[in-house]
Amino acid sequence: MELRHLRYFVAVAEERNFTRAAERLHIAQPPLSRQIQQLEEFLGVVLIEKGSRPLRLTEAGQFFLAHAKPLLDQVRDLKTMTQRVGKLERTINAGFVASTLYGLLPDIIRRYRERHPQVEVVLHEMTTIEQMKALKEGRIDVGFGRLKSEDPSIRRILLREERMIVALYPGHRLAAGEAPLRLVDLVQETLLVYPSTPRPSFADQVLALFSEANLTPDHVVEVRELQIAMGLVAAEQGLSIVPASVQGMHHRNVVYRQIEDKHAFSPIFFSVRHMDRTPELEQMLAVIYDIYDDYALPHTKQSL
Repeated sequence: MELRHLRYFVAVAEERNFTRAAERLHIAQPPLSRQIQQLEEFLGVVLIEKGSRPLRLTEAGQFFLAHAKPLLDQVRDLKTMTQRVGKLERTINAGFVASTLYGLLPDIIRRYRERHPQVEVVLHEMTTIEQMKALKEGRIDVGFGRLKSEDPSIRRILLREERMIVALYPGHRLAAGEAPLRLVDLVQETLLVYPSTPRPSFADQVLALFSEANLTPDHVVEVRELQIAMGLVAAEQGLSIVPASVQGMHHRNVVYRQIEDKHAFSPIFFSVRHMDRTPELEQMLAVIYDIYDDYALPHTKQSL
């Protein structure tokens, strides 16, 4: 059994069609069918139900698929990591969601570059979902995101939980005062959430806050990105729930209020490929924890 057998079988199983799988693999259909037949002969079991339309896997086929995909992920990760280690000039490509740029991410990158000037750090703004795909494809080496998700090929370290706050325009009826607002105070307002795509996203985290409190906002408007949401808040088109670090934007037509509800937190995750233990990533994680200690931010230290 060779790696190509795994790749071919996964393509057929995912496409549920030999013709589409052959097109995806850029090979002819007859050779693909022969490769799958060879795999079944090697294993001594039937993986695909004969004559099924659409194509269906046997119980053995489902088992094989569940274990073949992580193996292919590990092979791809090994290739990417080996290529990076073999380069004399080291580079870390880091994906980040927009809100982290207004928090401590600039401090993290600045200090990392000071400590490790031989490593180039390249930043790429992308949603958490986009980061997961980019990690698996080898386009980035680490992601800073907020969305909770499960993927066996990705290791996710929870860095810390950040408070959520409400962004409002200065003349809003809820803008004045010092006491924290409650979610129930916001249900009748126009709620601006972002990003509209891809989903799930931070928008779903915000909506989940209301759902967990058995509340449903009367009017929800989805917008493409954080900056648009803040611009619409300044234009008196509604309010938005954002991570506390967004206060770093210093928008002159936006004010912020705390949220009283205890579950109003947004996590920040450090995501890497599951097998990736390169020194550069270990060093970046160490820089993050040093900065959190400097700012006395609560966190639990983990290692790769």
